Amino acid sequence: MKKLGVVAFGGNALIVNKQKGTIDEQEENAYLTCERLLVLINSGYDLVITHGNGPQVGNIMLANAAGEKLYGVPEMPLDISVAYSQGFIGYVIEQQLRNVFRENDIDRDIITIITQVLVNQDDPAFQNPVKPIGPFYTKEEADRISQASGAKFAEDPRDRGYRKVVASPRPLVIYNTKTIERIAREGQVVIAVGGGGIPAYYKAEHKLQGIDAVIDKDHASALLASQIGAYRFFILTDVPKVCLNFNTPQEKTIDRMNIAQAKRYLKEGHFSEGSMAPKIRAAIYFVEHSGRDAIITQTTLLGVDDGGTRITIV
Repeated sequence: MKKLGVVAFGGNALIVNKQKGTIDEQEENAYLTCERLLVLINSGYDLVITHGNGPQVGNIMLANAAGEKLYGVPEMPLDISVAYSQGFIGYVIEQQLRNVFRENDIDRDIITIITQVLVNQDDPAFQNPVKPIGPFYTKEEADRISQASGAKFAEDPRDRGYRKVVASPRPLVIYNTKTIERIAREGQVVIAVGGGGIPAYYKAEHKLQGIDAVIDKDHASALLASQIGAYRFFILTDVPKVCLNFNTPQEKTIDRMNIAQAKRYLKEGHFSEGSMAPKIRAAIYFVEHSGRDAIITQTTLLGVDDGGTRITIV
């Protein structure tokens, strides 16, 4: 019986640090990431791909703001920008994965599903925005934008600058999971929950409506993986393994940890909110709700024995 894997592409799957994010750059990066999926496919996995959208959705919002200021084009809210990003990122991943498949004589359909995710409008996250989106700014640039627009910024834990932060409510319900699972288990590749999903809430009993937020991609991916019975949950990032005391002389890589250890390290503050902490929480959620392993690693180590950090139930 084939195994179902959920692979969460990190932001660097399309835009590598210090790149401008041109379409040529994003297509090349997507191709290289998709090539690594062959390791899983050849190991007997059916796949669901999820992806981040932090740089892209931030750029979409900048373009929206410029369009309104210069040409009077109505600015779209954040949930619509997330939907935009799902469509174009899904297209890029689908196209490049299809190129990889053709070069390797693999005949599978690849389907991008625009995914809404239910959140609670009273989630405390709306009072404490922490989710970084968009490009990096200097402190002076961030202060100037904040004074002009009221936007909130936070310093990057890896000293790359300041990024705008928005609310990141907890995902409650992912729509169309039955269809996502069925298509994936039929052997086709599904791209879903892009950017954590389009955040929506019930304004009234039968009225679903979008809301300004960006759901954490890893948390939403973990919820999806547990709901569709995934055998393994892979979180791709730009470091080979999870580290304690990251970026200090005491830095230590972790090959394997159980959820009790992961929770303790989280509590001790080893993982920053703008970087590894959401990935650790997502891994814990999946392992707790499925009893199966999660792996955090970089793209080049996907499917490699002892590659990445494995999070286990015990």
